Amino acid sequence: MSGIGQVVTLGVGDERFAVPVDRVQEILDRRRIARIPNAPAHVLGVIDVRGTGVSVVDLRVVLGLPAAEEDDATRIVVLWLETGRRRAQVALRTDRVFEVAALDGDRVEDVPEAQLLNWDKRLISGIGRRQGEFVTLLDLDRLFDALPESRTADPLDA
Repeated sequence: MSGIGQVVTLGVGDERFAVPVDRVQEILDRRRIARIPNAPAHVLGVIDVRGTGVSVVDLRVVLGLPAAEEDDATRIVVLWLETGRRRAQVALRTDRVFEVAALDGDRVEDVPEAQLLNWDKRLISGIGRRQGEFVTLLDLDRLFDALPESRTADPLDA
C-alpha cells in the first residue's frame, strides 16, 4: 500500500496514530461534553460543532487503553466516518494532536505477519513512519467494529 497523502498524527498514550487529513473536519481544544445517559463506555457524550450535535468517542477506550485525565494537550478531532451507505460526523477525544504531514515516503504497509499472529487488525489500515517513528493508520470506517457487542451501540446513533 502506498500513496496515502497527508495525515493528521495523533498521540494516545505513548503511541502515534494517524487519520487521513481529508477525513478531518476540524481539531478542537478540549471543551465541556454533555453526557448522555446509558451511553456505551466509549461514547463520552455530545458537543456542539457549528450548530450540530456531534458524538464524542474516547479513543483510549476504543483502543483498549486505560483512562487518563484530560490536560492542556487534549484535543477533539471532528471527522467523517462511512459505515455502509451512511456518512456521519463523529469526534474522537485524543491525548494530543501532533501535526498534519506526509508519512515518510508516503507509504503505509500492512501489519507484519498479522494473519500468522492471529492479530485482529480491524482498527487499523496499516503502519507507516513519520520521521523514522512508527505511526499506526486508523481505519476510521471500521474503528468501532472491534468493540464487543455488549459494550457498544452504533456510535453514529448516540
